[in-house]
Amino acid sequence: MNIRFFQVDAFTGKPFKGNPAGVCILDAPLPDSTLQSIAAENNLPETAFLSKESDGYRLRWFTPTVEMKLCGHATLASAHVLWENNLETPDKVLQFHTLSGLLTAAKRGQRIELDFPASGQEPVVLPVALRQLFKDNYVNATYSTDRYIVELPSAEAVTGFIPDFHLLEQYRCVITAKGAPDSPYDFISRYFAVPLGVNEDPVTGSAHCCLATYWAPLLGKQEFFAYQASPRGGEMKVILQGSRVLMQGEAVTVISGTYHI
Repeated sequence: MNIRFFQVDAFTGKPFKGNPAGVCILDAPLPDSTLQSIAAENNLPETAFLSKESDGYRLRWFTPTVEMKLCGHATLASAHVLWENNLETPDKVLQFHTLSGLLTAAKRGQRIELDFPASGQEPVVLPVALRQLFKDNYVNATYSTDRYIVELPSAEAVTGFIPDFHLLEQYRCVITAKGAPDSPYDFISRYFAVPLGVNEDPVTGSAHCCLATYWAPLLGKQEFFAYQASPRGGEMKVILQGSRVLMQGEAVTVISGTYHI
């Protein structure tokens, strides 16, 4: 079986920035073990697998070690591949059936807009390992679905943070802060997902599903320009609309080819 494969840098307009994702277009179902093996072979933060359905696409995401319930950048990459290769018309809103329900993607000029579920949060006392990691150098901590959100005192504290991956090995953790006064960003963040086989994810759509609900009451607004301050870096426009989060970003293809299974 031949499988069309693309590697796309998402949430950026420049190659080698943003978050790399693999996108595989399947003509027939494959065993989960094969999908996981392809994702491990790619060794990218996520590999997306697309299968055509009558009203859209079945979309699944795998890290090198596990299947994910929700992934923003690989969804953005998937929509980009479908439009760039003329598999769908630019005016069509794409529908993706996923483990997190129906997700959509639409063209917004140069950007792609994703419609994702918002994630609420609750106050939390950090576990011992994370208290040891952050000591007293944080402003607030919450828990959202499957990850900790830890606000640091400044954008410089986020960009200069040195993670201890041993202390993070059991926890998914987002660190965040208000954007610097001289920057265009409302807030910045970094995301560590060691239990998923991804020490630091470059740019994370799912993290912004909870960052939007975190920052909305603090900043008194519903629309944000956000930056994820990983070494690769990436930015997006984020809009909180009730129980949904809209995320807009660009993408660029850097590799295309074929898997021979």
